[in-house]
Amino acid sequence: MKCWNEKESESRSFYKVKKRKHMLQYTLAEQISHGMEVSNLAYDVGKKLGYGEEVCYDLAIAGLLHDIGKIVLANEVSLNPMIVEEMKVVRMHPKEGYEVVKRSGYSHFIQECVLYHHENYDGSGYPDHLFGDDIPFGGRVLRVCDVFCALTSDRPYRKAYDQDTAIKLMVEDIRDFDVKVFLAFQKVIHEKNRRPVELSEFTVDERGDLEWH
Repeated sequence: MKCWNEKESESRSFYKVKKRKHMLQYTLAEQISHGMEVSNLAYDVGKKLGYGEEVCYDLAIAGLLHDIGKIVLANEVSLNPMIVEEMKVVRMHPKEGYEVVKRSGYSHFIQECVLYHHENYDGSGYPDHLFGDDIPFGGRVLRVCDVFCALTSDRPYRKAYDQDTAIKLMVEDIRDFDVKVFLAFQKVIHEKNRRPVELSEFTVDERGDLEWH
């Protein structure tokens, strides 16, 4: 039961809603808010796994930017889309995001994080259906963090789950995650006094190009 997975989740409930936002219809503020949540969590998970400041900071940058491809693709989905066509567009966002961060000069590590953050450990993800440790480390970290932050936030098609329910849903689909990463993530979210990572301010144009200030 993949209650959290955007590749196929919630699709049954889509048909029950007469008026709804499409899956890419987020404000820039909503995109940034989700990105910051993933960013901070990814940084902390990296630290918990024993990685140094440089790697963890890059995980934070990648977490912030992981869904930037959705900004590029948003105009390709009409306000009254067919579900199948909408899902096809949604699945394009990791590659679109990869092109944005590559064009913007980010490191190969960050590029891979953005490109592979929807790959599942059991090989069922996208865009390349990578399996196990063939998925770059950063992609495996972002996969866990992105799912949790999505589950615990309001989405266009459902209300947020509480933390305990979110973890339960993730455990039911543990095959999709690197267990080592997942265990580190569980330790992190149960810690108190987590501090947010401080990142520079930036702007994004309609092509998804970034300018840091």
